[in-house]
Formats: sequence, C-alpha cells, structure tokens
Amino acid sequence: MLPTMQQPSSLLIAAVLLLIASSCVLVSGAGDGAATYIVYLNPALKPSPYATHLNWHHAHLDSLSLDPSRHLLYSYTSAAPSAFAARLLPSHVAALRGHAAVTSVHEDVLLQLHTTRSPLFLHLPPYDAPDADGTHAGMSLYSGDGLGVDKFPLVYNKGIRAGSNASKLCMSGTLDATAVKGKVVLCDRGGNSRVEKGLVVKQAGGVGMVLANTAQSGEEVVADSHLLPAVAVGAKSGDAIRRYVESNPEAEVALSFAGTALDVRPAPVVAAFSSRGPNRQVEQLLKPDVIGPGVNILAGWTGSVGPTGLAVDERRSPFNILSGTSMSCPHISGLAAFVKAAHPDWSPSAIKSALMTTAYTVDNTGSTILDAADNTTATPWSFGAGHVDPVKALSPGLVYDTSVDDYVAFLCSVGTSPQQVQAITAAPNVTCQRKLSSPGDLNYPSFSVVFGRRRSSSRSTVKYRRELTNVGDARSVYTAKVTGPSGIAVSVKPTRLAFKKAGDKLRYTVTFKSATPGGPMDAAFGWLTWSNGKHDVRSPISYTWGM
Repeated sequence: MLPTMQQPSSLLIAAVLLLIASSCVLVSGAGDGAATYIVYLNPALKPSPYATHLNWHHAHLDSLSLDPSRHLLYSYTSAAPSAFAARLLPSHVAALRGHAAVTSVHEDVLLQLHTTRSPLFLHLPPYDAPDADGTHAGMSLYSGDGLGVDKFPLVYNKGIRAGSNASKLCMSGTLDATAVKGKVVLCDRGGNSRVEKGLVVKQAGGVGMVLANTAQSGEEVVADSHLLPAVAVGAKSGDAIRRYVESNPEAEVALSFAGTALDVRPAPVVAAFSSRGPNRQVEQLLKPDVIGPGVNILAGWTGSVGPTGLAVDERRSPFNILSGTSMSCPHISGLAAFVKAAHPDWSPSAIKSALMTTAYTVDNTGSTILDAADNTTATPWSFGAGHVDPVKALSPGLVYDTSVDDYVAFLCSVGTSPQQVQAITAAPNVTCQRKLSSPGDLNYPSFSVVFGRRRSSSRSTVKYRRELTNVGDARSVYTAKVTGPSGIAVSVKPTRLAFKKAGDKLRYTVTFKSATPGGPMDAAFGWLTWSNGKHDVRSPISYTWGM
C-alpha cells in the first residue's frame, strides 16, 4: 500500500518500480513518404494454396512489388485473426484497400504511454506543505546502508552550464561534480527516467537524492529501487524544499528510512495512472468497467536484469515489485478464472457482470473511494462499477449475460463493416442484418446515457433495454431502486422481477428523462440496483449531454 505525504510523520514507504525499455527496428527502403501500416485481412478469404497466414501476407507484399524480407515488419497470427505490419507508401495503401480480402489498413501511430509506472493506488490525505525547512514524507526503496541519521548538504540546480534548467532535472552529463560531490541533490521529476536521475547524481559524486514532483505530476508519489539513497516527494513538499534550498545556501537534509506502513487509510484509491472515461469511441458504453489491485505488486522476477532495468545495475533479485495496468490486468484475469472455476458453465459476459455488479465503491474509512489524480471523490468515470470483490463475485444473484450475436449486433450498430465483423468473429457468414436500436441497448452491466443539449422531448428522453439471468436461488424476487441527480427522472418497468428458478431470464426497460438541458462539459452519475434482501445487483449510470 502506498501513502502519499502526511505531516509531521517522516514515514518512507518501500517500493520497487521497473522501467522496461523496448526497442523498435524500422525497415527502410520503401522510399520517401513511407510509413508503418497495419493491414487487417479477412481470414475466411485466405486462398487454400497458402499454407500459412505468413505466406498469404508475403503474397500481398509481392503483389505490390515489395520485398517481404525488407518491408514486412511483423506478421500477426494470434493477437489478430490475420494481420501484418509493413512499411508502405500511400500508393501501396490505396491498392491494398481495394483488395477484397483486406478489411482495413491504418497507420501505426506512436502513442504516449498513460497507464503504467505511476503508483498511487493507496495513499494518505494530502497536507499543506510548510514554507521552509521541516519534515516531509515520501516513498522509496534502497537496499544499501543508507545515510543514517546524519545531515548532508542539500543542493539544487548545480549544473556545468550556467542558466540551463537541465541540471534541475538531473539529466545525463549536466551536473557539476565539484558542486555535487558528497551532497544530496534535489532533482525535479520529468525529462528522463526517475532511476536514471539517481544514476546521474551517483556518477557525479552525490550521496543521495530527493526527487521532487512538479505541478504536472502533482501529489502522485512514485517509489523506485534507486542506485543510491533517495526519496520521492509530491509537488507540495517539492515546492517547499525548493524554496528552502534556494533561500538557504547552508541547506541540509537527512533521509530517514522508517519502513513499510500497513493499514493505510483511506484505501483503496484510484491510481492517478488508471484509465479514465468517458468512452470517446462509443459514448453510450460506460468505461472503465472496474478497478483492481495494480500498485506495488510483489512477484517472482527473472533475475536477468537489475530492478531498475539500467545496464549498470548489477543487483539481482528473485522478486520484484511492479505497478501499472499491466499488473491490474492479471489480477482481474485471475479473478475471472476464479469465478469460472466455481461456475464452469458461465459465459465471459456473465463473469464480467458478476465482477462488476458486486464491486464496491466505499473505502476503509467508510467514504466513497478517492481519485488520486486530483484527490477528489471518484466517479464511475474513474472506477467504473467499483473495486472488484472476489468473494461476492462468486454469488452475484443475477447477471447480464450477453451473447455473441448481441455483440455482433452492437458492432454493426456502431458502424463496423460486415467485412470487419467477419474478421473479428472469424465467421465468414456473419452479416449485419440485425442492429441494435442504440449502442446503449447492449446487454451490459452499466449505463451511459447521452441526452441532447437542445430542448426537445425526443432529445431529453433515452430508453434502454436489459435482460437479467437468475444465477441464484429459485423463487427469487428482486426490486429496482434508482439513485442519482434530482434533475433526471428515471423509470424502470417493471420495477419487480420474480424468477421462478435458476437460469430464468427476465427483461426490463429503463427510461431516463432530463428535466433541464445540460452543456457539453456537464456530467452526472447515479446507480440502478436490483435487490432481493440477499443480493444487491448494482449498475453505475453516467449522464452526459451531447449535440
């Protein structure tokens, strides 16, 4: 668990973060204007003479007079039904798009990562940082001897080039060794990796580092396995420490490592790096679905690289701690397998429904879960249906079971072409004869209601349909309850669902009516809960006002 800062405590929390570098080899030779494109094919149209999909991919490049050995970057045969990445010219793209077997071609765009290496899943309340010297709490992990209780000179912006801000960031080769040697260096976060900053300080002769957040990172304090004694602090503490060191030429600091804190309150908290809504692709589908553990996950480690991932890090450990959506994903996947083991006949959508409708939104202080991005109360746009509860998910009472045909109708209703649907489903006979009247009619365990901005009865009223399957006791009777903003009237019909036996399916409709028009930046939230005294089947609702 990761607290932020709390005055006057000097608590430092131990944690390890790995920065994994990946490389990309670009194949040249396609000529000026060439770019990397992903080409998706309909696997049902693969001619029988091609023994493998790779052979088929080669044939497409051969038809463009391109050498596959030079221009084929990757052949996808498992992550996608059939696709390949290649360096292509615009003329090549146009030719491929005209091919009957090609479902789509799009340029491979490099996107900035937003979902990993920023751990603040659990934290303590923020505080107003002092203006001068004082005690500041942060996080780090260092397995060496540390600095004990002694104070050391603290320096900032001691660069070899006057007037350059690069030394504030502790960029490689920017620190003046004569001004840094034997001292603790204050480094601003950003520009290069956090663990690299520690390496730069160490190579310049520094004995420790204080890594301070700027306004861009806020109070999201990140813990790393540094190569020297170091501590990361939030923006408020960072600003106070900067003021202190810039106003006091004799500034000193002591780094005291106090161990790991347990029973942190409040917890859990939505990590600042966690993916957020609203859903920009299909606004009638609420995202995210749920949140789960993803910060400071301790597990076995390969040992082939050091915990920082830096080439100079010769430390080796059989265990490591990682954070990010790459850690929450296996947790949720494991819970899905856990539920599947208990209910082998349940579909993936039933399992997802169980995880969502039994999730919780209250932390261990009895308050609504907080969002670490801005330290405000979290909403379904940050936690979805809430934090997963493995035990409750085994017995949800009711589930929203969604079939493959339902998803095909959904895809067709959002503009997916029949060819693309065939490629996705690997079914050559799938058509778009059936479409949902609205993407919001997908039998999903949540609701995203989009009203019109103008005063119109047709634009101010939205109706969705759902179907519930009884996976609990026979002769179960559920009653609907809706909570949310007073300016939105919600009508559920019927309000009572009586299931005779397990496996029974019953449908209902829910109508949302906005009393007053909202603006494009307005949003509100609510909940629809079906209860029978034993189970509460909860679904989050988001309200927005579109065009």
